[in-house]
Amino acid sequence: MLLATLLLQPNSVVATDVLIDVLWPQRAPRSAAANIRTYVHTLRRRLDEGGGQLGDRLRSRSSGYLLTVAPAELDCTVFEERVDRARRALAEGDTGTALTALDAASRLWRGHLLEDLPHSHAWASRLARLTELRLSAEEQRLRLRIERGWHCDAIAELRGLLAEHPLREELWQQLIVALDASGRRAEALHVYAEAEQVLQDELDAEPGPGLRQLRARLDRASAKGRHTPAGAPRSPFPVCQLPLDLPDFTGRGPLTDELMALLRRNNQQSVPTVVVLSGAPGAGKSALAVRVAHAIRQTFPDGQLHIDLAGTSANPRSPLDVLAEVLRAVGVPDTAIPRGLGERSALLRSRLARRRLCVVLDDAACAAQVRPLLPGTGGCAVLVTSRVRMPDLEGAHPVEVEVLPEAEAHELLTGIVGVDRAAAEPDSIAALLDYCGHLPLAIRVAGARLAHRPGWTIRTLALRLHDERRRLDELRLGDLAVRASVGLSYDQLPADVALTFRLLALLGPVRFPGWLPAALLGRATADDVLDTLVDAHLVEAVGADATGAPRYRLHDLLRCYAAEQWNVDSQGDRKAALRRALDGYLALALEVGETMPLHFFGMISAGEFTPTWSPVPGQTLTGLVGDDPAAWFEAEHRWVVSAVELAERWGLDDLAWRLTAALTPFFDLRGHQDDWHHTHAIALAAARRTGDRTGQAVILRNLGQVHLYQDSYDDARAAFTEAAALFRESGDDRGVAIALAGLGTVRRILGEHDDALDHCHEALALFESAGDRHGEAVARIAVGAVWLALGCFACAGRWFTDAHALSAAIGDRHREAHALKRLAALEQHRGNLGKAREQVDRAIAIFHELGDDHCVGYANQNLGELYLYSGDLAHARLLLVNSLSVHRRNGDRRSQAQAAELLGQVHEQLGRHEQSQRYFEHALALWRELTPGAPDTEPVRLSTVISHHHPKATEEFADPAATGRTSA
Repeated sequence: MLLATLLLQPNSVVATDVLIDVLWPQRAPRSAAANIRTYVHTLRRRLDEGGGQLGDRLRSRSSGYLLTVAPAELDCTVFEERVDRARRALAEGDTGTALTALDAASRLWRGHLLEDLPHSHAWASRLARLTELRLSAEEQRLRLRIERGWHCDAIAELRGLLAEHPLREELWQQLIVALDASGRRAEALHVYAEAEQVLQDELDAEPGPGLRQLRARLDRASAKGRHTPAGAPRSPFPVCQLPLDLPDFTGRGPLTDELMALLRRNNQQSVPTVVVLSGAPGAGKSALAVRVAHAIRQTFPDGQLHIDLAGTSANPRSPLDVLAEVLRAVGVPDTAIPRGLGERSALLRSRLARRRLCVVLDDAACAAQVRPLLPGTGGCAVLVTSRVRMPDLEGAHPVEVEVLPEAEAHELLTGIVGVDRAAAEPDSIAALLDYCGHLPLAIRVAGARLAHRPGWTIRTLALRLHDERRRLDELRLGDLAVRASVGLSYDQLPADVALTFRLLALLGPVRFPGWLPAALLGRATADDVLDTLVDAHLVEAVGADATGAPRYRLHDLLRCYAAEQWNVDSQGDRKAALRRALDGYLALALEVGETMPLHFFGMISAGEFTPTWSPVPGQTLTGLVGDDPAAWFEAEHRWVVSAVELAERWGLDDLAWRLTAALTPFFDLRGHQDDWHHTHAIALAAARRTGDRTGQAVILRNLGQVHLYQDSYDDARAAFTEAAALFRESGDDRGVAIALAGLGTVRRILGEHDDALDHCHEALALFESAGDRHGEAVARIAVGAVWLALGCFACAGRWFTDAHALSAAIGDRHREAHALKRLAALEQHRGNLGKAREQVDRAIAIFHELGDDHCVGYANQNLGELYLYSGDLAHARLLLVNSLSVHRRNGDRRSQAQAAELLGQVHEQLGRHEQSQRYFEHALALWRELTPGAPDTEPVRLSTVISHHHPKATEEFADPAATGRTSA
């Protein structure tokens, strides 16, 4: 209000008393003058924020304040100058220049002066003068347009002005003249009667001389019979207001057929039909509605109406005004149109009950705007398009208009750019459609740009769209622009919903759960915010994940738009929101990890981390993640992998390594070793940047584990060794024990049995000291594995038996299964193949029960080997082929070599020498990679060469524990 008062008197000192009167019209506080000084200071700072030191324009004077404004900088001044220019041109007889100036002056107005502010009587004279000047200019402008024969446009504008200023006789006169000049004499007479009634009701006065002279002229013309007599019935049917049906409309065939069938069926039964077509900005809702309305014109012989409700504009049309337009379209004269909303709606229902009319209500804002416009009975149809869902519109058929399927999107783009051009660059066409997100509006813009640039390749535009920061700039052509279309929806959002929309773009192209908006906002819940975004089609529901929880996403182009709005929020606020979201994921991952059916040495627990925001308080964990923790990890792991990258990008290094550590149990369970490597490389760098020794130790231990799985023994040894040293420095004996257990496995595999035993026994002692009985079971299995490798079967048996008993006692079924597999290996060495198969079967049953497909693959290899030596070659072949596939997927070359050699033996016994030779060659190549120093010549029997490279290649069962899966 301070700024408005200064601008209403630009370049003049505004007294402090005047400002006090404006700001505190009832009673000013004692500190009023001081408050104004504070407001002025704040206003200067706000003016400077845009650059250019605009705040210097606002100066203090002894009696008040002065705001310096150049004439071209203020709409009011520019408006008055253009009106003066028009007057001078009219005085010189130059009506063309006058009309141009008046049009330019009219375009400066957007609504009423200062309509967003409370009214102040101090402004009254200035506002009254400008308002009167505007009306006079509008009257002069419309008079000139009518004189040039532009009647239709003038009529529409005059009706709008009269809705706001019904007592200005000059406007009534011009409307009558325009209607009469366009051959609508009967309507002109009705307008006179309407003006007469308004003046009588509001002023208790008769029309002035100008209006009465017009009425007399109309009566004389009617008497001479030159036009239709006043009051004679004039049928408005059939009327067709439908816009052009797009000639290249593509796709939507089944949906179009379904809607046409519905409308025709209900029309035959004289049942009114209301269909609400809702969808994202640019999805083609209006085009679909127009296509359907054109296709069923014969079904609705009384005509088709098209009404733009302007739901996404700053001022959606009121039902009261729309009803007047619809009633006129169906033949109701203005004088017969009631004044109230309820009466107008009832009259429309009466008129529609006797007709078969199709009405398209385009761009509806809400159900309340649509409801008064609907028929109550009869065979009419109403097609409503809206960007929001309307579940509260009773009896309506909701239809979701989604983006185009791949084939239809390709057809639309091909139809615009040409078949030959599209066929020449199929990969670029596919990329272009991906960047457009299959959104019809975006495809049309991209296709039109290519059609008007025949010298461009499709790849040229695809490369320009690849950069998300400029994608919306490229998807603009004339008045077609994806950014502008999305902006109309965004501008309708409440502040907290708009903030959530912007913050969701921080996450990138991911599918997120329903609790995430609450984390971004820092609230306990935000279901209302998410529902608003979904109903506005700015967030898309994309089904449920493996746990049954709903998932959501932002369309890529909507995400690009949301990212463009980030400047509204500070960098710190965005980073804090992202931390809350990632904290929420970490808190859930840790909680869920503790409910996993196996114990993982991940070295991080929920009790060691205090999140800034967590979805768990106040909600049950099962309600958030379902009954299957592994399924939750499966649903989330792709997003959380990208979250690790996101944490690194935003400098949230502590979260980067903690999220990585929280994910590792799942990576281990499902064998996602590529993700394991990728996230741990990021996490290790993050932990080192922060100097977090515990974080470095945990990540190095886990890296050693995955190196071990993939037979990178030197890398595994280095990682375990550094992890053990870091744990020792931190005084974490349990961490040291875990690292030593992994190091012992490396040394056992490399044949360094004495060192392996030392590491395993030290690990066992540390586990016992820390009271970690799960660790004790692992260490006992590891010691037994070394004795097994040394051929000391009795000693190994005691260690495995103790490990099995301990695992069973503490309920650690996973390690119980591993102990059973080791005992099965002993039975195999003793020749008790039946007993060995029984124990492996028990182990496989446990792995299946725990959902550990990774270990099932290794156990199947063990069982396949036993079937091989038992002579059941068919079962052996089936199990070993499946195991080989698992090992390839996991990158475990050692186990691949073992399985390949066993399959070579199977085929050798089956007499399939060619297949046998192929498997032996594969095994030999893998063993050579693992044990360099192969002979230069190959004997005929490749199994002999394999023995040279790895004489104990088949001595042990393939086993995650045998290959170092201490985490198991």
